[in-house]
Amino acid sequence: MTTTTRPLVGGPRHAISAGHYLASAAGLAILEAGGNAIDAGVAAGLVLGVVQPDIVNFGGVAPILIRRADGRIESIAGLGHWPMSLPPDLFMREHGGKMPKGVLRTVVPAAPDAWITALRRHGTMGFAEVAEAAIRFAAEGFPVYPMFAESIELHRKDYASWPSNRPIFLPGGKPHPVGALFIQSDLAASIRYMADEDRSARAKGGREVGLEAAHSAFYRGDIAQKIVAFMQQEGGYLSAEDLANFRSRIEPAVTREWQGHQVTTSGPWCQGPALLEALLLMEQAGFQDMAHNSADYLHLVAECLKVAMADREYHFGDPAFTDVPLDALLGASHLAARVAEIDPARAHAGMPPPRLNRGTGPHDPSERLVAAIEPDTSYVAVVDREGNAFSATPSDGSWNVPVIPGLGFVASGRGSQSRPDPAHPSGVRPGGRPRLTPNPALAVTREGAIIPFGTPGGDVQIQAMMQVLLNHLHFGMDLQEAIEAPRVATYSFPSSFAPYDYFPARLAVEARIPASVRDDLRARGHDIQDWPDWTYLAGSVEAVRYDPVTGTKMAGADPRRPAYALAM
Repeated sequence: MTTTTRPLVGGPRHAISAGHYLASAAGLAILEAGGNAIDAGVAAGLVLGVVQPDIVNFGGVAPILIRRADGRIESIAGLGHWPMSLPPDLFMREHGGKMPKGVLRTVVPAAPDAWITALRRHGTMGFAEVAEAAIRFAAEGFPVYPMFAESIELHRKDYASWPSNRPIFLPGGKPHPVGALFIQSDLAASIRYMADEDRSARAKGGREVGLEAAHSAFYRGDIAQKIVAFMQQEGGYLSAEDLANFRSRIEPAVTREWQGHQVTTSGPWCQGPALLEALLLMEQAGFQDMAHNSADYLHLVAECLKVAMADREYHFGDPAFTDVPLDALLGASHLAARVAEIDPARAHAGMPPPRLNRGTGPHDPSERLVAAIEPDTSYVAVVDREGNAFSATPSDGSWNVPVIPGLGFVASGRGSQSRPDPAHPSGVRPGGRPRLTPNPALAVTREGAIIPFGTPGGDVQIQAMMQVLLNHLHFGMDLQEAIEAPRVATYSFPSSFAPYDYFPARLAVEARIPASVRDDLRARGHDIQDWPDWTYLAGSVEAVRYDPVTGTKMAGADPRRPAYALAM
């Protein structure tokens, strides 16, 4: 019997797993009040933007995947575009090809629109109802937890550099101690304003009218005016027109069969399809008889991930501006050719070169021994009593961009995931979107079970998600066992985050993987970076599994972060 640090939770009606326990509790309360998975997922997502304000922002991004009980799947991008007036060569011409911190990296805040879009298309409740918990935790506060305190301390100098961030995150010049209440009065007022507008309009015209009023409050009303005034003051390009005209795109989801299961991600405007490519490469390479977390297995995992991330680097970008050859990348001939290049005895020394007819190489490898990702992003999965499934990955940190005075949140700094060079597939373009790391996913097993799953972790996201899915669907672990099993992560490709560091052959390995396996991987040419037994850098996978035959909903949550799963 495998021992886990937390139980696998389950119930006959509904289940939720989110990146913070207060978000899970808020979502469960909505489910118990009669809301569906979409209502609950939005409520939890809004809370994540309050109780994890260092890594999720109310004005950030929120990519969403929804699977209705009848099998229909929809992807809500939840990602803003660059200001229409931004000069495309700005960063190359005036900033030496760098992406400076601050308002110049601002794209349209997409999360409020994405949440409202999900409610309008698939929910049953109004904005005010699902926002109650977020308003409460912003106004009354929540206890500071260790990872939050550590995150603020890690970025103390960054927070101190913004006059509007200091009083929120560094009152008296110091981070809040663990256990102190973290109160965000301005943020509470911003969300309450939208909720009030929703209630007032709904009383006169119904739910749809109320949701539109909440949307208008952010994108055309007082909030929009304050955002634009601040951008003009700070030299940013985001305009009233950018905000007023914004709606999240309903993008095609991408589904592929793997081992008889169906796995679905969002499109190549995010890194989601790289998860599908890595899974298909593993299948093509014949991993099925390998022992779990053996040297042979982890070597193949790392090499398949390198290939998928290389193809992400060469090809992924906003499909409205970039022709992404997704069918070719996920096609049999390309997969076979890529697998043929993998040496089972030797790690590729860097990033595999492109095979298709387009590609750009990485910049010069970084020699700086720094953590290659920041703690950024959270996640929520929900399944309700009807079998509707919700999967969302809200994000955006608050240390590299200024909080908008009086509003209590930042305008999305996700432009950091565009390349300064417009010629890159994910380069800066007016009206174009950055290539996003957050990528919610869904799986439907060959037996018909439905599994929304995802994780924070930047470039480690699809790596953690793939390993957990393999643990569960191939090695037969339950969700909690699959989540808690030790993981690895490769960094042998340019980071998605400015300054786009690149660490050839680096493979980070949690120390619970035996030293003999790590030594074997090192002998094959992997540059092993020893992680501790457990680390947030390995991601924080949350997942729910619904088995229609039994009606049971089970959920697991990752102890690497303050995530929790609940079911009833």
